[in-house]
Amino acid sequence: MTEPRTLRLHAADNVVIAIDALAEGMQAAGGVSVSGRVPKGHKLAVEAIAEGAPIRKFGQIIGFAAKPIAAGDWVHEHNVAIQDFERDYAFATEAKPDEGLRPGEAPATFQGFLRPGGRVGTRNYVGILSSVNCSATVVDFIAEEIARSGILADYPNIDGVVPFTHGTGCGMSSKGEEFDLLARTQWGYASHPNFSAILMIGLGCEVFQIPRLKAAYGIEDGTHFQSLVIQESGGTRKSIEAGVAKIKEMLPLANRSVRQTVPASALNLALQCGGSDGYSGLTANPALGAAVDLLVRHGGTAILSETPEIFGAEHLLTRRAESREVGQKIVDLIEWWKDYAARAGGELNNNPSPGNKAGGLTTILEKSLGAAAKGGTSTLRGVYRYAERIDRAGFVYMDTPGYDPVAATGQVAGGANVLCFTTGRGSAYGCKPTPSIKLATNSDLYRRMEEDMDIDCGDILDGVSIEEKGRQIFAHILAVASGQRSKSELLGYGRNEFVPWQIGAVM
Repeated sequence: MTEPRTLRLHAADNVVIAIDALAEGMQAAGGVSVSGRVPKGHKLAVEAIAEGAPIRKFGQIIGFAAKPIAAGDWVHEHNVAIQDFERDYAFATEAKPDEGLRPGEAPATFQGFLRPGGRVGTRNYVGILSSVNCSATVVDFIAEEIARSGILADYPNIDGVVPFTHGTGCGMSSKGEEFDLLARTQWGYASHPNFSAILMIGLGCEVFQIPRLKAAYGIEDGTHFQSLVIQESGGTRKSIEAGVAKIKEMLPLANRSVRQTVPASALNLALQCGGSDGYSGLTANPALGAAVDLLVRHGGTAILSETPEIFGAEHLLTRRAESREVGQKIVDLIEWWKDYAARAGGELNNNPSPGNKAGGLTTILEKSLGAAAKGGTSTLRGVYRYAERIDRAGFVYMDTPGYDPVAATGQVAGGANVLCFTTGRGSAYGCKPTPSIKLATNSDLYRRMEEDMDIDCGDILDGVSIEEKGRQIFAHILAVASGQRSKSELLGYGRNEFVPWQIGAVM
């Protein structure tokens, strides 16, 4: 009988990963007798672990034994606990110069839309933004009328007219971090290179005033940006008519945009994971990390986020920071999040989700260590607030929640023009105006949801190297950035995934 496959990730680990499901009595991991069922993707103890002793995976602590664990036992939430322990941040000790192109290596390129100021788009949308929830219906009606008219058939270079509505903009403070955060998000979308033109619509009496946004960012209405206020335009029907007219005026100029060859250094890649499982840290996440290292080598930018989901792995990022100052920003974010969670009666280690646990992830520490692998090995060059414009090339970090739509909204507002999303359970997600590439952590998921998944990373378990899969992902990023539709785009995702982070009191 063939011994079931298991994987030990580091010599210091006292658990292995069940690549195949394990049954009681099986011999696994070099002769360890399995004491009971272990689902695939879950952990098996390969040595006795005393109560209170650390459990190690990736060579790192992922939790502590809540009771004595025998060799051959299934290791999961029934016998694993979380407790505080010291982390050595070792600021900047692993920072290194980013590797550039190798001798004879040609710079990677893609076909993108060159925008004023030198930024590059991967898509050519016209967007309609609501400043407040009260203008959302008018925004939707304008987009629906444009779609119903069939006029876009006359403008083949435009990817679509897309509405972006949200649930905030009033009932909030008119100053402070919550207001500033929404302003950064709105302006980040309004100025995003994947839009050739934007129409922003407000009600008129809301806290988040369009004139204030325009004054703060030096915006004037023109060929690329228009605004409209319902209360000043005669009400709903007249505002819809006026909005449709403004969009029709924008379409001819937007249609003049054409793709041209641009360097891969113009790519800003958002990194996301959702519906993670026990394979995420073994396959898709490290493979995406390999693609990130390739992109950085070609001068591009990759944005890691989801601060609650790096908790427990933050010391790996501080070591890669280019300076102590950059690394300290990561630590400060973790402390802010601890306080933020406590004020809401929660805690950072209440993650993973039920789906994550069913897939084999036991603690937030384990999940975070796998999630951080998306960032590759390049030096951390900067740490940004939510929706802040990314102004440095290389590997960077943006503070966001772990909730995927909110996190990705911040990354896109910061300038991400393409996105990679790893999933082991099968997240249903897409993102306009930024195309989202879905990476399946296991082949079962890929076969089951092939219409949603772009790349199968499960073949890494069958011998495909992380480096080879990273090259495949990088090539696919370039293809999608050049206009190839991702699976989520083909399915029509992206209309409902604009979700600005709402951190303050709703008043």
